[in-house]
Amino acid sequence: ISYVAVESPVGRMMIGATDRGLCFVQFGESDEELLSLLGREYPASSIEPMGTPHAPEFDHWIAALTRHLEGSQPRLELPLDIHATAFQMRVWNYLQSIPYGEVQSYGEVAAGIGQPAAARAVARACATNTVAIAIPCHRVIRGTGELGGYRWGMARKRALIDWERLKRAAKA
Repeated sequence: ISYVAVESPVGRMMIGATDRGLCFVQFGESDEELLSLLGREYPASSIEPMGTPHAPEFDHWIAALTRHLEGSQPRLELPLDIHATAFQMRVWNYLQSIPYGEVQSYGEVAAGIGQPAAARAVARACATNTVAIAIPCHRVIRGTGELGGYRWGMARKRALIDWERLKRAAKA
């Protein structure tokens, strides 16, 4: 796994990838914290900083994530190299269909994948997502309208939702 840390509108972001695609997109307070998270997520992997110049695909993926966070590329279609259960994949694929700047409840997502009683399992799938933004779990909230949880902090979730709504409104 090759990685690089970059600044984003919502703080430090580390991107990890294999030759098949992104496997790690996470936020943190420092590069050291993020590198530790990457190591815990993939303890059996060889993890090395991305050399410079970056591989062309890696530059493309970083640029796409940056454009997405800036609001100029609302839809992301990046290759992912992630491990998941069949249920997690159904949830994560569905999350990628939620439009930029919109939110749905855990119950709405559960109904959207054909399992209306699985709201808690949807929440768990969101909590285990290792590729923030690429799989936009920040767009899932509680049925009451409260934010619910977010692996990278509630302030970051609020900022991402507000930022997307602002960018979407500016384009309207």
